[in-house]
Amino acid sequence: MTNITNIKFLKAYDMASNTSLKFPPDIMLHFYAYYKRATLKNGFYNASNDDDLRSAFKANALLQIENLSQKEAREKYIEMVETHIGEI
Repeated sequence: MTNITNIKFLKAYDMASNTSLKFPPDIMLHFYAYYKRATLKNGFYNASNDDDLRSAFKANALLQIENLSQKEAREKYIEMVETHIGEI
């Protein structure tokens, strides 16, 4: 992975983490899944019973992108930030 891509990804993450914009749940799930895949974190966690539905949606989002490489996930995450938040 190029250093420029890494820098751009980190800037995208910073922008997404600090935005005051509100997004629909499906967009938030895409952000979540691409980030987890881009950072090679599996994204699964032990949830309480209150989080069963949320956990299921997160697991589904991760399964939908399981074939993406880390590089592809970073690129998709950057694209989402540029589409929904602004230019990096």
